[in-house]
This record gives sequence, structure tokens and C-alpha cells, in this order.
Amino acid sequence: MAELVVVGFDNPHDADRVLTELTRLKKEYLIDLEDAVVAIRDAEGAVRIKQSVNLVSLGATSGGLSGAIWGSLIGLLFLNPIAGFAIGGAVGAGSGALSGSMIDYGIDDSFVKSIGDTLKPDTSALFLLVRKSQPEKVLAELSGFKGHVIRSSLSPEQEARLQAALSKAHAPSPSEGGEAAGTMTAQPS
Repeated sequence: MAELVVVGFDNPHDADRVLTELTRLKKEYLIDLEDAVVAIRDAEGAVRIKQSVNLVSLGATSGGLSGAIWGSLIGLLFLNPIAGFAIGGAVGAGSGALSGSMIDYGIDDSFVKSIGDTLKPDTSALFLLVRKSQPEKVLAELSGFKGHVIRSSLSPEQEARLQAALSKAHAPSPSEGGEAAGTMTAQPS
């Protein structure tokens, strides 16, 4: 079962940077992401959502290939497989793109929008649907980023470990002063 994790960041760029880091970790087989979404609230308050999986192009590609295959087979019946390939490919790509635009895969878009609307201006959030991971190695890599857990389906112990890793980043030294600057609490759901 996949775990949902939503992490907020105090600037509009960190969610993208963390997703880039997680993509690198995915290539090293340290984390398996089912879906990831970045929500950015700009200075004017508008929320931009970036999906990690482009379902329109994915649907168009798979639909085009299956349409071309079926078109070729049907074209063989009418002794014109090349025309069947071309027509089947075009119809398949169009219907695949249409179905891809209508599918809501992974993290629910309305959930992302509702959390995105609660972000402060010039901040961002990263929504992750994690199938499995190597927690110790992933947390070690994420400790360079400062963020706070907004919502998760993790156990309380796992969520506390994630929050501790995200709170370690940029901790002030005693010479910088201000004990409040280094503390961070999870925001309520």
C-alpha cells in the first residue's frame, strides 16, 4: 500500500528541488514513487500545479501504438495495411490523448488544489505517493532541505523521523542566535 506525504517549503523552489533529488534516488532504487505533484503559490496568491506524470502524452503514445497495430490488422483485411496503420495510429493517438486528459491518476487533483489554496504566498508543497523506500538513506538525502510535514499517512514514528530530517537543514549555530529560528512544528491538518 502506498503512503501519502505532503511536505511544505518556505520558498517556491524547494519542492521542485526535492522532487529532482527524489527522482535521482528513484534511479538508484532507494525510493519507488507512484505519483508526485508540486504545488507552488506565487507572490500574487495564484497556485500552479505541476504533475510528474503527463497523462495526455502517455495516453496519446499508448493509444497511437495500439491504434496503429489494430489499424494494420484491419487494413490487412481490406488489402491496405499502410492506410490502416496511418488511420489507426491517428485515431488511437487522439482517443488516447482524450482519455489521458480525463484520467485522475495517483494523488487526487482536488486534494492538491485544496492544500495548495492554504499555502502562504511564495511557498511550495510536494505531494508524494510512495510505494516503498529505504527510509534511512532517503531521510539522509532529504536532511539538506528545510520543510515541514503538512499531512501524511505515515505512522507517528515515521512522520516524526521525516520531520526531524527536514528540520535539521539550516539549523542555526549558537553564534547566529535565536532559538525559535531552528524550531519547526508540523502544521495541523
